[in-house]
Amino acid sequence: MKILVVNCGSSSLKYQLFDMEKEEVIGKGTVERIGTPPSYLVYSINAEKIRKEVSADNHTEAFKVVIDALLNGDKSVISSIDEISAVGHRIVHGGERFKEPTIIDEEVIAEIEKNNELAPLHNPAGLSGIRASMEVLSSVPQIAVFDTSFHSKMPRYAYLYAIPMRFYRDYRIRRYGFHGTSHYYVAQRVAELVGKPIEELKIITCHLGNGCSISAVKGGRSVDTSMGFTPLEGLIMGTRSGDLDPAIPLYLMRNLNYTAEDVDNILNKESGLLGISEFSNDMRDVMKAAEEGNQNAKLAMEMFCYRIKKYIGSYAAIMNGLDVLVFTAGIGENEPEIRAIVCQDMDYLGINIDLQRNNFKGQEREISTPNSKVKVWVIPTNEELVIARETARLIS
Repeated sequence: MKILVVNCGSSSLKYQLFDMEKEEVIGKGTVERIGTPPSYLVYSINAEKIRKEVSADNHTEAFKVVIDALLNGDKSVISSIDEISAVGHRIVHGGERFKEPTIIDEEVIAEIEKNNELAPLHNPAGLSGIRASMEVLSSVPQIAVFDTSFHSKMPRYAYLYAIPMRFYRDYRIRRYGFHGTSHYYVAQRVAELVGKPIEELKIITCHLGNGCSISAVKGGRSVDTSMGFTPLEGLIMGTRSGDLDPAIPLYLMRNLNYTAEDVDNILNKESGLLGISEFSNDMRDVMKAAEEGNQNAKLAMEMFCYRIKKYIGSYAAIMNGLDVLVFTAGIGENEPEIRAIVCQDMDYLGINIDLQRNNFKGQEREISTPNSKVKVWVIPTNEELVIARETARLIS
């Protein structure tokens, strides 16, 4: 069985083709600059990165480029589209309706569209990928896998906000959480690595990239997570503010005459590492500048790590303990200094890391000391594999 996994942005289409017999990727790449010529197909052959100019004025044309590459390119991996058993789509926001992966039809598309307002940067792009795939591969089953699904079984006291209940009843304003496929994957994987049933473990998973979130996973279920009604809540991120006093947007609007759109742009696109450092949303740039003596960059790093430590402490409290701490995603996997700062002075929780073992990037490795009560792991996330597995399970 071969499953094609698609992850669309507003101007990009990432794809991976899995052979599910061995769960291995046999073809992958990205179509970039969709709708903004020149567009490019980017992929690798024998560790060499290939970048070819292509015609992709929209996602349908981009999808045709992908199929052509899989069939006819210098790295062709299938001889017929009939070999593709299904297409799995990453959809960020499933709202309350979608708590499991779902076979896509027009009714499902209409329901996903209802959540566009809650994920305006992601859901419309995901829908573009769905429509393109349905047009090009009309006879192939299409499956939606939602970032919010893993968090859908949180207890009501964790997902509700302390605002009038009518806003939940009428408008479904609640905590949804995101990065669910990533949190699910690394939680399941670390249970395998420590050799214990996940039902017996209390795990905190830290997905740290340009977007960041933390989840408390107890007995294999997400019982709380840092992102909320939208991906803005929680940790400090590349350009997002994370947690702040709700009165701050009101102050900006009342006293500085900002519009709601202005405030939305400030909190989502001008804040976080970029807002604090005043020059970059990329942690690599921030760390380099801090090392060179830039005080704003140093402050951005301190604030970033401080917020993570606060969440780790609070999630250990709500689970009445902690067995495993996991770092994943771009920063979590590749920045040993950030991991070290987060884990510093956490011995009261039983967290102790070996700084020498921690000195690496992008590998699957335990970094805790032998006497650390809490096991600390770095696990590269694999959201595409989760989507492929869920797609294969559903069509089977």
